[in-house]
Amino acid sequence: MGPGPGPGPGPGLGLGRRFGWLWAAYGTSALGTWLAFGALPLIAIQVLDAGPARVAALSSVGAAVGAVVAVPLGPWVEFRRKRPVLIGLDLARCAALLTIPVAYALGVLTFVQLLLVSIVVAAADIGFRAASGAYLKTLLPAGDLLVANARFESTAWTTTIVGPPLGGAAIGLLGPVATVVADAVSYLLSALGIRAIGNGDGGGGKNGSGEARPVRRADDARMRAGDLLDGWRYILADPTLRPLFLHTAVFNGLVMATEPLLAVLMLGRLGFTPWQYGLAFAVPAIGGLVGARLARPLAARFGQHRVLVGSGALRALWPLGLAFLGPGTGGLLLVMGVELGLIFCCAVFNPLSATCRLERTPADRVARTLTAWSVTTKATIALLTAVWGVLGTLLGPRTALGLAGLLLLATPLLLPRRAAALPVGPDTEPRAEPDTEPGAEPGAEPGAAHDPAPSRT
Repeated sequence: MGPGPGPGPGPGLGLGRRFGWLWAAYGTSALGTWLAFGALPLIAIQVLDAGPARVAALSSVGAAVGAVVAVPLGPWVEFRRKRPVLIGLDLARCAALLTIPVAYALGVLTFVQLLLVSIVVAAADIGFRAASGAYLKTLLPAGDLLVANARFESTAWTTTIVGPPLGGAAIGLLGPVATVVADAVSYLLSALGIRAIGNGDGGGGKNGSGEARPVRRADDARMRAGDLLDGWRYILADPTLRPLFLHTAVFNGLVMATEPLLAVLMLGRLGFTPWQYGLAFAVPAIGGLVGARLARPLAARFGQHRVLVGSGALRALWPLGLAFLGPGTGGLLLVMGVELGLIFCCAVFNPLSATCRLERTPADRVARTLTAWSVTTKATIALLTAVWGVLGTLLGPRTALGLAGLLLLATPLLLPRRAAALPVGPDTEPRAEPDTEPGAEPGAEPGAAHDPAPSRT
C-alpha cells in the first residue's frame, strides 16, 4: 500500500486524514439511505393509499427519468471542481427530501411530489457518483484505490445490515416520514464533512495548491451535444471496460428485476411474514462484509483480473436456486443461502470492478465515463424490471425467476477474457490551472466510489 495523502495516519487508517473524512461522510449518507430504505413507497401506501401500479411507477419511473436527467451531468461535472459539486448535490438531495415532511405536516403531500423527489434524488445520485469517482482518483495513488473501494464496500454492507431494522423501529415510533428526515439530515452531515475536509489537513491537492480547476482546450470551450456521448464512446473503445460494462448492466438488470417477483412469491403465495422476508435478506448481508474484506487479499494472491472474472462468474450461479423456493423453514433457509452466496461474490467483485474503472479511465474522462456507466445500469434495471413484471404476470413469478436465473448463467461470457494493458496517453491527468479564486480553500478533495444506496449488485 502506498502512503496516503495528508500528514499522519488520521481517521483514514493508513490512507490519510482526507480519505478518513471522506470515508466518514460516505458512511453517514449510506446509513441515512438504508434507514430510509423503502420509505417513499411506504409513504405512498400508508399516507396516499397508492395501489401497486403507482408504487411500481414511483420506483421504476423515478429511477428511469432520473437517469435521463443525469445524462448532461457527466460533461458538466467533468470540467468543474468536484468538491463543490459534491457538496451541492448532497444539499440538493437534502432539500428535496425535506419537502416531504414539510408537505406531510401541512397536509398537502401528493404522489406527484413523491415522484418528483425520487427523480431529483436519482439524478443527484448519479452525478454524485461521477464526481466522487473522479475525486477519489486524484485523492489517492493508484495502488490504494482497491483498498479504498473495499472499505467503501464494507461500509455499504454494514449500513445495509443495521439501517433497515433501525429505520423500521423509527417508523413505528415516530411515523412514516421519520426516516425521510433522517436521510435528509445524513446528506447534510455528509456535505458538512466534505466541506470540512479542506480545513482538516491544511494540505494541498496533487499540485499542493488545493483542488485544481479542470479546463477545456481552447478549441473545445463549450459543451456540445456530442459531449453527452463521450462516456459511452470511451467505454466501448476500451477492450476491458467494454465487456465489463455489458456484463454489469445485464447482470444488475436481471438480478434487480427479480426482486419484486421474489417479494410477491414469498409474501403472497408461500405465506412468509414480513419479518421473515426482511430476515432473508438482512442476515446474508454479513457475506458482504466478509467478501469486501477478502477482495484485496484475494487480488494480491491470485491477481486482480483473475479474481474479478472469477467472482463475476461465480455470482451468476446463485440466483437460479430461487426458482426452487418452497414454503416453511426450508424455503427461508434456501433464500438465505442463495443470497449469502450471491452477496459474498458481489462484495468481492464490486471493489475490483470500481478499481478497474478508475485505473483504466484518464482523469479528465472519469466523470463522463462513470455517468454513462450509472445511467446505463439504472436504465437497464428499470427496463428489465418492467419486462419481468409482465413475464411474472403471464408465466407466474416462479417461472419468471427461473428464466432470469438461466439467463444469468450466460452473463460470465460477457466478462473480459484477459487483462489488457492500461491505456497510456497525454490525457491521463486532467488539464488544470491553479485555483486562484478569492476565498478558495487549500486542502483535499473528497469523494466516494459507490452509490449512497448500495445493493447486492
